[in-house]
Amino acid sequence: MTVAEEAEKYGLHRVGARPTLVNYLKQTWQRREFIYELAKARVQRENQRNRLGVIWIVLKPTFNALMYGFIFGVLQGGNKAPDYPVFVIIGVFLFEFFSTSMTGGAKSITGNNALVQSLSFPRLSLPVAQITQNVLTLMPMVGVMFIYAMILGTTPKWSWLAIIPIIGIFTVFNLGIALICARITVHIRDFTQLLPLISRVLFYTSGVLFSADRLLSQWPWMIAIFDIHPVYQTLQLARGMVMNTAVYDPWAWWVISAWAVAMLLVGLIYFWKAEERYGRAN
Repeated sequence: MTVAEEAEKYGLHRVGARPTLVNYLKQTWQRREFIYELAKARVQRENQRNRLGVIWIVLKPTFNALMYGFIFGVLQGGNKAPDYPVFVIIGVFLFEFFSTSMTGGAKSITGNNALVQSLSFPRLSLPVAQITQNVLTLMPMVGVMFIYAMILGTTPKWSWLAIIPIIGIFTVFNLGIALICARITVHIRDFTQLLPLISRVLFYTSGVLFSADRLLSQWPWMIAIFDIHPVYQTLQLARGMVMNTAVYDPWAWWVISAWAVAMLLVGLIYFWKAEERYGRAN
């Protein structure tokens, strides 16, 4: 009998060995309090760094909405969506959640080398903590988003509550993206240099500032692409639930749900496969 077989007989496992996926998820769940406290501490730390604290959480997307909304509103002319200011605010605020999840998730392992190399815990906890941090940051942003909508003339209605499941589905999707980016960054550190460019390209091409049905009406094949675009459909669905003038296709619920489940499964398996590599010094 080999040493490995003897160890297996008595339930001994190699240090840092990758557990089964089910056990991996169980171990991560057991550390849910650690994940939440880590996320909360990071939010508090970020707020303490700035003199205006939590106000900067909403100031940044507000300034982006004002700047890009004005520029693209002028460029689009009559092709811009009805109730355009609210349209842009919803797009910018929710896209900020996606963008920070992608870029923050990418750095969740490489940015915590000391923690990863000194303690034994499922590394999945770190991307999950990043997404939890982003959800905590999103909460006041959504509240301010609704306030802006009312100031701009949007009538409060019960459908506003649908933003809760929309954000829930979007969070699952963003977690899958964060897991994929986290592992890529471990293998290719320069990937973080490309992420700002990727984020900016997605910002301009995901319907944050335009309605595909109005702007691309002469290219039906492009509209068909946006019909299955996960970020675009999430924004459109949120607008349909919040705005007075916006409409949405109920099919969007199935689109974003399918994308969320697919990205989470792909991201989870892809990230878990490299679990043994995350604790190694580079």
